[in-house]
Amino acid sequence: MKFKLLGYFSNGFPFVNNMKKLVFSQLLFLIPLLGLAQLYSGNATYLYNNGALLFVNKEVNLSSGSKLYLRNEGQLIQGTATTSTNTGSGILSVFQEGTSDNYDYNYWCAPVGNASGTVGNENFGISQLYQPTTNIASTAATLLAASSLDGVSNPLSIASYWIWKFQTSGTYADWAYVGTASSLAAGQGFTMKGSSGTDATNVGETATNNPGGAQRYDFRGKPNDGTIGVNVSAGNYTLTGNPYPSALHVNAFLLDAANTACTGIAYYWEQDKTANSHSLLAGRGGYGTFAPVSTSSAGIYTPAVYYNYYSDGSINFGTGSNSTLSIVRKYAPIGQGFMVEGTTTGSINLKNSHRAYYKESNVGHQSQFEKNSRDNFPILWLDVQYNQQITRQLALGFPDFSTDDIDHGMDAKDPTDTDAPFDGFFVLNSTPYVIQCLPFAIEKRIPLGVRVASEGLVRFSIRLRDHFNQNQEVFIFDTLTQTYHPLTDDSFFEVLLPAGAYNRRFQLTFQNPLLANNHGEMAGFFSLSHQPKTQLLSIYNPSQQAIAAITIYDITGKKINQNNQTNTERLTTFDTSTWATGAYLVYIELQDGQHATLKIMITPKN
Repeated sequence: MKFKLLGYFSNGFPFVNNMKKLVFSQLLFLIPLLGLAQLYSGNATYLYNNGALLFVNKEVNLSSGSKLYLRNEGQLIQGTATTSTNTGSGILSVFQEGTSDNYDYNYWCAPVGNASGTVGNENFGISQLYQPTTNIASTAATLLAASSLDGVSNPLSIASYWIWKFQTSGTYADWAYVGTASSLAAGQGFTMKGSSGTDATNVGETATNNPGGAQRYDFRGKPNDGTIGVNVSAGNYTLTGNPYPSALHVNAFLLDAANTACTGIAYYWEQDKTANSHSLLAGRGGYGTFAPVSTSSAGIYTPAVYYNYYSDGSINFGTGSNSTLSIVRKYAPIGQGFMVEGTTTGSINLKNSHRAYYKESNVGHQSQFEKNSRDNFPILWLDVQYNQQITRQLALGFPDFSTDDIDHGMDAKDPTDTDAPFDGFFVLNSTPYVIQCLPFAIEKRIPLGVRVASEGLVRFSIRLRDHFNQNQEVFIFDTLTQTYHPLTDDSFFEVLLPAGAYNRRFQLTFQNPLLANNHGEMAGFFSLSHQPKTQLLSIYNPSQQAIAAITIYDITGKKINQNNQTNTERLTTFDTSTWATGAYLVYIELQDGQHATLKIMITPKN
């Protein structure tokens, strides 16, 4: 049967509208680009997609013995607007590589489920994972007993002990053991450790199999499709991911107007791959944080802080290090799993409209499980470091469409446990955040929090100015000492802190008022003079403005003196006999809330 490509949908997918179904004979088809209304494959037929998009507007029906091969990043996208009507006991086969060896986890979300005549998506189990031997032939992986902890590359053997899911129900969320059971519903993510050894089998793929633990798996089953619901609950996390045999536009999913039951933030597991041990005490890991910001944005990703954990899951305070990854997360590749946090009890939906034809090779040669990215709106990247050992990376974004409040999909909570031995964060509504977005204004003061379990040196520094004005000054204001400390690309501020939580002590600012000229809406109503002989600073108020307070600061921002007596006097004086030579700032606050800031040079008595 012949077909003809007649045009393109607005999203760029090709379509065919002159047919209902297409039946394939027992031939091998190489597809550069193909769009179908429906896809039906008769008994023992197969279709081979070599590195292209196959778009099917409705259902896929793969009858017994039929196979649909997606190879060299070939992808299947469907246009079903509601729940899946895919059916058939034939299988879709798609390759994907992990990034972990036998000691480290990947977080997965299967693109297929059990293949049967039942209509719709079905559960997945690791018995549907195979080891590729040619471009179309694969051998079922050996599923090791729970007592075996190490997966093997060749022949492919999977340690079932490490197969877990993290799901929420009502107000409760926790890890649940899966093992070899086929109990993973579409949209449920799962953990799986990789494999040891090597498998150099060449099956014609562009990506190399198993360099550094990047084991190739063949997922086989009925392709997932349609709207897929994921349960969430307020303040709890759920492991989900990309459930389709195509890329997922993560931004579109997280920012979907119907998905307000989650925060719009995704969390990705990262692990120190040099710690070759199954012991929690030896392994180090944590969660990186992704804020999509907008559907067109590359988003913002801050990497994980690594800690060791005790057997009860609590953090070992004597440990800590940090990831250096900076990852593209706008598109999730086939099989990628991630965490989301609920804002209320309900569900969020993955949809076909969130799918995208996007190849991992579009962003270089590294698996898109881990790829680098930057964005084009201003971002100020900060490092908060403890004892030159652990660094928390923070991102302050300035999209024009953000607000000073907490914005869905922009402001991202800190994923680190509150009992961690160290952390640095922004403070929004008394809650730690690692990503904050807000409109830029030079007068803003942005609270920075620090938590240390034991006394140590905490260092604040600028990591990167990403489209952020290179000439814009940045300061840390210490509210305890009332001092300003400049941050530049070459300088930092370091302070010794006793054990404790410091949520209000430090602020990020973009100006030091001591270095500015006279300003404020009322600055023109006042004047200053200093007489070295009398050692008096005189503040003149000729129009007798109603003063609420006058505060004097030195050049470092330290408060020197303050007069809180309300008055309308034309002259107020301060004794400067004990003041050092230098510039001083006079901050005058009026009773109606207006203010004036003036600067003066103080010199010693002649």
